[in-house]
Amino acid sequence: MAVRLDHGDDDLAEVHEINVTPFIDVILVLLIVFMIAAPLATVDVPVDLPSANAEPQPRPTEPLYLSVKADLSLLIGDEVVAKDGLRAALEEQTSGDREQRIFLRADKSVDYGDLMEVMNGLRSAGYLKIALVSLDSADAP
Repeated sequence: MAVRLDHGDDDLAEVHEINVTPFIDVILVLLIVFMIAAPLATVDVPVDLPSANAEPQPRPTEPLYLSVKADLSLLIGDEVVAKDGLRAALEEQTSGDREQRIFLRADKSVDYGDLMEVMNGLRSAGYLKIALVSLDSADAP
């Protein structure tokens, strides 16, 4: 059984209002997505990294150490190397073997950005096996 509530003429009148209900639904869904995703995108957490306490890996018989001193000078073994000559010095030391592991040591006062520049230099030279050297937790002050 059907009931007709409008007793006027059968012409449909134009509606001059915008139906905003779907728009509001979409905005609410986007708001929820951004509320969940925003905390995951921040990396501004201060981190105090602990010293390493993992089992040390066996060292090769003749490890190749690349050291970064406090004044940002580079040393391969005991030889001073310029940043521009890093690639050539590494190829000379490793005889072109890019699969050899490079042990990277840095002074505590070396800035993180400067250490990353050295690591980027190693990567651009083709040396991807890099081991970071640290003090054992028993040796740390």
